[in-house]
Amino acid sequence: MSRTYRVAAVQAEPVWLDADATVHKTVTLIEQAAAQEASLIAFPETWLPGYPLFLWLGSVAGQIPFIARYHADSITVDGVHLTAIREAARRHRISVALGYSEKDHGTLYMAQSVIGPDGNVLLHRRKLKPTHVERTLFGESDGSHLKVVDGPLGRIGALNCWEHLQPLSKYAMYAQHEELHIAGWPAFGLYKGVAHALGGEANMAVTRTYALEGGCFVVAATQLLTEKAVEVFTDTEEQRALLTPGGGCSRVYGPDGSVLSAPLDEHSEGLALAEIDHALIDLAKNAADPAGHYARPDATRLLWDHRPRAAVLTPDGPHEPFFPDLEDTEAREE
Repeated sequence: MSRTYRVAAVQAEPVWLDADATVHKTVTLIEQAAAQEASLIAFPETWLPGYPLFLWLGSVAGQIPFIARYHADSITVDGVHLTAIREAARRHRISVALGYSEKDHGTLYMAQSVIGPDGNVLLHRRKLKPTHVERTLFGESDGSHLKVVDGPLGRIGALNCWEHLQPLSKYAMYAQHEELHIAGWPAFGLYKGVAHALGGEANMAVTRTYALEGGCFVVAATQLLTEKAVEVFTDTEEQRALLTPGGGCSRVYGPDGSVLSAPLDEHSEGLALAEIDHALIDLAKNAADPAGHYARPDATRLLWDHRPRAAVLTPDGPHEPFFPDLEDTEAREE
């Protein structure tokens, strides 16, 4: 395992509701991160096919025209879109943390996959409970999706958006000795000036707290809104008033809560880059390890049920996502 390396948090706008074009952009960003010697690149929540902003902009009847489009451009774990990204990870020898809308037959999930530099999927999870109106589009997962895995960059885990507001879920992650955490976020240009809880200041505060509490590095990736998003998702002045271009807030935090990456303008696409040194984790945990020496199990303990929950049980156990083996990309291209 490498103890020092560089990471990149994406701050960019997807090609809204277009999986093919967004995969092309994803591969380009992977190439850029690899060219800057990053060992990992992290993408925002539901980067593919873009965060469903339409859920927040009107009535259920007004959402219906978008729903079929969103289902059609959500991706499967064994489909061509994720395969292309896995091949890019292998081609450039870089780990990729991807947020996407996962289509599993008739249900969508807010998924995250961490792909290793060999193209294999190290971690796959789904958001435990979609937030507020997200629940009209996405399904829920279970405690088995709170997981931290070993990889070439250490012990890595991921959460989406307001999962970072769930104290017990966070504690379950801390207890697995997470070293590198991926925080997937949408853009913070929704309801700007109207709902502080949806803004960048509040949500980066909880992300920074995660790094400090967990004594881990946090790579926070956010989407960006431009006039293109306003064009795609709004029809009225009332709707347009709810979407403000900008909202990018990507950055990397250290285990002491410090900001390690250089700031990016909230209206600009780019990569928030930072150097990771695992020795800093030891220093942070020596001061306060909330699931270790600083815990008080005599006073409070967490009950975490990590068993998979399935609607249908079969003798061979619950359904698990199937990630097909990658073919030899170079041989196929020849």
